[in-house]
Amino acid sequence: MKPSPPAPGAAPTYEIQSLLHPEPIARPDLEELRQGLSFAFASGVSGGLFNQALDRAPLAPSTWDPKSFAPDLFLEELVARGFRVRAGGRDAVVNRAFILRVLAHPPSDPGVTDFRRGILRELSASPVFRRQFEEIYAIACRLRAALEGASAGKKFDPTRRQLDVLSLIKEAFDRMSESFDGARSGLSRLREFGASVRETEGYRSMVDLLDYDEHLATLGLTIRVGADGRVRGFELRNLRERQDNPFVLSPARRWLARLEMFFRGYRFSEGELMARLLDAVFEGIEEHVVRFIPLLGEMEVYLGALGFRDLAEAAGLEVCLPEIRQPAEGTDDQPRALLGLFNPLLVASGVRAVPCDIVTDRTGATVLITGPNSGGKTRLLQSVALAQLLAQGGMFVPAREANLVRVPGLVVSLIQETRVDQSEGRLGMELVRIRALFETLGPGAMVMLDELCSGTNPSEGEEIFELVISLLAKLRPQAFITTHFLTFAGRLARENAIAGLRFIQVGLDAAQRPTYQFVAGVATTSLASHAAARLGVSRDELEALIDRNMRAPAVRARES
Repeated sequence: MKPSPPAPGAAPTYEIQSLLHPEPIARPDLEELRQGLSFAFASGVSGGLFNQALDRAPLAPSTWDPKSFAPDLFLEELVARGFRVRAGGRDAVVNRAFILRVLAHPPSDPGVTDFRRGILRELSASPVFRRQFEEIYAIACRLRAALEGASAGKKFDPTRRQLDVLSLIKEAFDRMSESFDGARSGLSRLREFGASVRETEGYRSMVDLLDYDEHLATLGLTIRVGADGRVRGFELRNLRERQDNPFVLSPARRWLARLEMFFRGYRFSEGELMARLLDAVFEGIEEHVVRFIPLLGEMEVYLGALGFRDLAEAAGLEVCLPEIRQPAEGTDDQPRALLGLFNPLLVASGVRAVPCDIVTDRTGATVLITGPNSGGKTRLLQSVALAQLLAQGGMFVPAREANLVRVPGLVVSLIQETRVDQSEGRLGMELVRIRALFETLGPGAMVMLDELCSGTNPSEGEEIFELVISLLAKLRPQAFITTHFLTFAGRLARENAIAGLRFIQVGLDAAQRPTYQFVAGVATTSLASHAAARLGVSRDELEALIDRNMRAPAVRARES
C-alpha cells in the first residue's frame, strides 16, 4: 500500500493493513520503524523493534477507561494465565502489554468488533486455517529472534545471519500467499499481502540472491568403495554453474571484473561485495517487511483468544462468540442472557469453575444480588463484567451462549483496600467510592458494585443504598450490586417503588450449601453460622483454642 500524502506542514503519516481493524490504520511512526529495521538487519540488534511497533500501535477509538475496571477484574492476570500463546509446541514469549491494551479498549465502532469476530470464527471453525495461522506466527517469531540478536554473545558470520533473515522473510511471504484459500474474513488479507509482495521486483531479487547462495553450482562425483567398505577414491565427473541467475557470472567475467577493479584502485573482498548485495536486496524488500512487523502482535491477540478457548474446553467448559446488539432508541427493555457463564479468572488459575445461567428480562436494569458469603456473588460480578468486555472486544466470552447489549463504558468496584495514607474511615471511604462512581458513570454504562454501603451500620447504610440505586435509575445503567442488607432488599422487592430493579439470590441445596447457581428472589439469611462452622469459628472450637493457649506457657516451662 502506498503512503498517504501528509497534510501541509505535518509529519508524513502512513497507512498499514491490520488484522484488528477493517480499515487501514494510520501510523506516523512507520518511517522510524523502517530505520530501526535497517539497523537491525545490518547489526543484528533491533533495540526492541517489535515491542516498539506494538507500544506505539494505534487502536480503534474506544469510550472505555481501563482505570475504571481493569484492576478489579485482574485483567493483567487473565492475559498472563488465560491468553497463553503457543508456537511450535511451546509457550511463546508475547507482548502481553499489547494484548492487555487491546482487551481494555473495546472499540466503539461495532464494525471493528464484527471484523475481529469474523477472523476468530474462521480460525476456530477451520483446523487448517488455524494451523496455517500458527505456522506463519512461528516463522514471524523466528524472524524476530534473528533480527533481535538471539545469538548475542556468540560468534556468528554477519553475512550468514543476513542471508538467514532474508530466507525467513521469503518463507513468511511465501507461506502467507499459500494460506487461507477461500477465507472470507480478514484472514484473506494475509494471503493477499503475501501474494502482492511476491509480485514485486524486490522479492524477485531476494529470491535470486538466495538461490545464488544455495545453488551456485552442481558437482557430479563418482566415489570408489573397496570390498571392506572404505572409500578408495572419488572422481569429479562434471561441474555445472547456474546460468539462469542474474547474480551468477561466468569464471572469465568474474576474473575480468576483479582485474578491472584492481587496476581502478578498488580493494575489497568478495565478502564485502556480498554485503553490498545483501544491503541492496534488503532495501528492495524493506518496505514490505516493516508492514509485516506490527502483524506479529495482532496475531498474538487471536492466538491468545484461541488459547483461552482451549483452556476452557480442557476444563470442560464452553465459550462462544455472542450475539451483541446496539441499545434500542428510547427503551431499555431488551433481554440479557448468559448461559453456562463461568469465571475465566478461576479457570486461568486452575480452579474448578461452576457455570451458571443469568437471564434478565431487561438489560437496562439494576440487579441486586443477595446470598451467603462464599456463595459466588463477587465471582459473578467479575464473570458478567469480563463477558461484556470480551464481547465488545470481538473475543470469545466465558459462556456457552450469550445475548448482550453494547455499553459505552464499564465501572467495576469490587475491592476496597485499606491504605496507609487514607484519611477517612470505612464509611468515608465508601462515600468516596460512591462519589467516584457518579463522577465516572455515563448513561447506559455497566456498573458492578460489591457490598455497597457495607462499611457502616445498617440503618444509615440502607438510607445511602436507597439513594444510590434510585439515582442510578436515571442513568439507565446495566448494574449488578451485591448486598447483605437482606431485610432492606426484601422490602425493595415487595414495594417495587424503584423502577428497573431485579433481584437474584445464591441458590442453595438441601443442606443449605451454596450451589453457585443464581435464582430469582431475595435471600432470607446470609448463613453466617454455616460459614463460621466451616471456618472453625464455633464456641467449642474457640474455647479449645483458648485452653490450648493457656496451657502453652506451662508446657514450655516443663520442656525447658
